[in-house]
Amino acid sequence: MHGGAGRRPISAKQARSLEQALDQGYRLLEAGVPALEAVEAAIRILEASGLFNAGLGSNRQLDDVQRMDAAIMDGRTLRAGAVASIERVMHPITAARLVTERTPHVLLVGEPATRFARYVDVDPLPRHATERRRPTGRRRSHPNALAVRLFQAMARQKVMRKASGQETVGAVALDASGTVAAGASTGGVDVMLPGRVGDTPLIGCGVYADDEAGAISMTGLGESIIRVGAAKEIAQLLDLGWKCSRAADTVLNRLVRRTGGSAGTIVISTTGSFAIRHVTPRMAAGYWDGSGSPIVRDRFH
Repeated sequence: MHGGAGRRPISAKQARSLEQALDQGYRLLEAGVPALEAVEAAIRILEASGLFNAGLGSNRQLDDVQRMDAAIMDGRTLRAGAVASIERVMHPITAARLVTERTPHVLLVGEPATRFARYVDVDPLPRHATERRRPTGRRRSHPNALAVRLFQAMARQKVMRKASGQETVGAVALDASGTVAAGASTGGVDVMLPGRVGDTPLIGCGVYADDEAGAISMTGLGESIIRVGAAKEIAQLLDLGWKCSRAADTVLNRLVRRTGGSAGTIVISTTGSFAIRHVTPRMAAGYWDGSGSPIVRDRFH
């Protein structure tokens, strides 16, 4: 699992939440639950914690609204579901899974995605989490208020290219049948215009799973991840027989070289080998194979 690649060190509370999610996911796999369900259950714990940039803890866009993205994919069937710019739901990852089960589609977007989540009974966010913050100081009536706020954020050195997707969450798993699955859930980046969508809900960019290759969940600056189609590129290298670590390092290094961006990834193969790699200073992440205790830290090499 990962809890985001960025600059900030992992907190003790975040580490405990990751450990809890890893424990829950592994216990489900041990009981014979499919990888897809284990991935969803583990991500739900992080979404509900409020400690990560997903679910309850999601960032707000510049109009002060939380819009969230999520995706999940099954490696056996290649079935995938995703939601983008969804609002007022606690568990976007569950909405994404239900897209695969209740519709013939892969991706639902915006207010219709929110209505779909309500229709299929995805837990809503508590009222206090969806209320807009009261403005401080005098109201501005500038016709380009969003642009003004963006420039102000840039002046504070909070530009998008400096943001690195900290605390986006994701998981990959391999179950007893040999099937892999991948998922991710996010509230976006620190500074974003209303309607911005990153890599997370785009299959082949933020997540990918294929039993002929492996499962991948990305985190980082979504614009860069999209430009190189990172998750699918890693999967293609796995399909050629590359080791997880080599495939991840190759694609991450290409992402840096070609886009100047930054990212991290978790990768698992159908043989059970895995890699956690990042080109950011830190990446909150962990793994567990059922022995000892879950391993969680914020630097992997």
